[in-house]
Amino acid sequence: MKFTALLAGLVSALLVGASDATTQDVWAPPITYPTAGVVLNYAQTYNFTWDASNPPAQITNQVAAIYLRQNGRTLPIILAGGVPITQGYVLVTIPWVDSGSYQAVFFGDSGNFSPQFSIASPSPFTLN
Repeated sequence: MKFTALLAGLVSALLVGASDATTQDVWAPPITYPTAGVVLNYAQTYNFTWDASNPPAQITNQVAAIYLRQNGRTLPIILAGGVPITQGYVLVTIPWVDSGSYQAVFFGDSGNFSPQFSIASPSPFTLN
């Protein structure tokens, strides 16, 4: 019994020591553009930005992707991928989507959202 307790204590100490050596921080840099209420137009390119001024020493995931979100659902539309999280910006060309309110989802170390903005797209054509 004493041996089991001693062994468990040693294993716990080793695990705690190992986890301290590899501790990494989750970082959710705030999105600074697009801002609330801005209108982005289909096929135009915009500079999406986030505050990368205070990164932690050890970032869990150093590469980000930006998706569109609408009505509480993240859509399978990647606006940008493979972006270094500490870069602070990425150029995004707005794809054709239905006009409406959206958010940008920043997936890197976290999954934080921008404020709501609008996308204006031309109406799809119809054949007569």
